[in-house]
Amino acid sequence: MRPTVLLLVLMLPTIVALADDKPKVVCSTTVLGSVVRDLAGDSVDVEVIAPPNICPGHYDARPSDAYAVAGADLILYHGIEPWVEELRRASGSGAPVVKVKGGWNTPGELKLMYINVSRILDLHLGLSTSAKLEKCLKAIDETSEELRRIAEREGFSGKPVVSMMFVADFLRFLGFEVVATFPPPERVSAKLFESILRNATERKALLIVDNLQSGTEIGYRVASQVNAVEVALSNFPESPPELRNMTQVMMWNAERLADALSHAELRASVSEHSGRARLYEVIAVALAIVAVAEAVLILRRWPREPGGV
Repeated sequence: MRPTVLLLVLMLPTIVALADDKPKVVCSTTVLGSVVRDLAGDSVDVEVIAPPNICPGHYDARPSDAYAVAGADLILYHGIEPWVEELRRASGSGAPVVKVKGGWNTPGELKLMYINVSRILDLHLGLSTSAKLEKCLKAIDETSEELRRIAEREGFSGKPVVSMMFVADFLRFLGFEVVATFPPPERVSAKLFESILRNATERKALLIVDNLQSGTEIGYRVASQVNAVEVALSNFPESPPELRNMTQVMMWNAERLADALSHAELRASVSEHSGRARLYEVIAVALAIVAVAEAVLILRRWPREPGGV
């Protein structure tokens, strides 16, 4: 075999590997990871840093995360993760670090995120995702319509709720009346907690809505003191694990809200009937006391017979 041919044969695995090499996009959260996967599919490798069950702002980066960032061709983050720049410096990565602005908890916000990420992939990696973007935006619109149908069917409109601030916009989108909001637990002072209790009591909140990634301590405490139902929503895909993207998360959240509201209204109805029953018992006892008193008076006024004592 000629030396040149032999060299090409020996280099073939490396050539194939290079030909199959795909750009690597490192995302700070499962939100961004799901958007990139929906838009780019198998044309990129996606690696997510923060797990979906905690707030990314509280995540403690690990040495293995720096290794992941070192191999990135593009790094995406929201701007709430203080560890992203530290990881980039520690890894020595020269990949562009792009902040994806905006929220993702309502269909409108989510559409803007897909549009922004599509532009970023085109600008930094030369990937055209316009066809998949159109399908994704259509799917979000369909989810939005289904959410509104659920809200109408379950009677969400105008129902008073207290909400963790990160999920309040989603509740408003569904038609709930958010009578008070609260920040992450570490920022809830005693004074603020008293204000939340007062608003929840005065406005007769039916639900206290927590954010899973921020913890459920505040919601449980408020709900137990105002006789409301606590429910926790997610705002990150893969928490629970079967939820692949934010449209699925939104549908899961709506179902949990429907169940919780049904429970709360049943509890309120039982409480109301119990209250009426107790009121009727009190009235019955009062009437019995009055009747006895009147009978005593009548007996006292009854004419005595001659010679009677």
